[in-house]
Amino acid sequence: MSTPFYVSPQQAMADRAEYARKGIARGRSVVVLQYTDGVVFVAENPSRALHKVSEIYDRIAFAAVGKYNEFENLRIGGVRYADLRGYTYDRADVTARGLANVYAQTLGSIFSSAAEKPYEVELIVAEVGNAPEDDQIYRLPHDGSIVDEHGSVAVGGSADQISSYLDQRHRDGMTLGEALKLAVESLSRDNNGGERTLSADQLEVATLDRTRPQQRKFKRILGRQLSRLLEENGTAASEDAADDAADSEGTSGSDGGSGTS
Repeated sequence: MSTPFYVSPQQAMADRAEYARKGIARGRSVVVLQYTDGVVFVAENPSRALHKVSEIYDRIAFAAVGKYNEFENLRIGGVRYADLRGYTYDRADVTARGLANVYAQTLGSIFSSAAEKPYEVELIVAEVGNAPEDDQIYRLPHDGSIVDEHGSVAVGGSADQISSYLDQRHRDGMTLGEALKLAVESLSRDNNGGERTLSADQLEVATLDRTRPQQRKFKRILGRQLSRLLEENGTAASEDAADDAADSEGTSGSDGGSGTS
């Protein structure tokens, strides 16, 4: 009789984690940033029909990378959870933290089960508060752990590089245009250090805007509005660069005059 092949539990979990990470790394990245009026979601997504960013409830939104059918099932489950809890108790009882806990239990159970493969997904759940300090952003990796994020977060293939870029440049009190410009700049950088040009057609952008008078704070930024925001920020950046160049030329000219006198 042949001896059964043995794999230690530690090695089995490591293999499952590596499998999930490779699947997630193939997906295009998603960036979530806080700005002065709420939270903005920016994803590289050329599809107009398959969304990576979606509304869950009044003040809560969801973003994901990885296998679409898997994170779409999770999104639908989250909407059902939020609707049922809001109907049974009160709309204020539906929170991003509660939803993140539900997702964590689901992902953790699937990841630790030997009967099925782990989900190749990474999620972000965000809730906009009445003030910037009340905003909540949670990142959920494939294993069901929960990471409480502040300011900015990225998930997807180049998440580490993008997160490092955002950490150095993101600041409190940014306008929507400034946050959008920073998000697009971070997504435009590739692993080799080069930069690409991302147009409005390649981006999926949405916000949780605390200033909206209606109860539902989620809003997609599409078409002309998105193009206008990108063009305005591109023009502003060009003008700033030109001003910096002019200032440096003026300074070098005055230094040269001083040196020759």
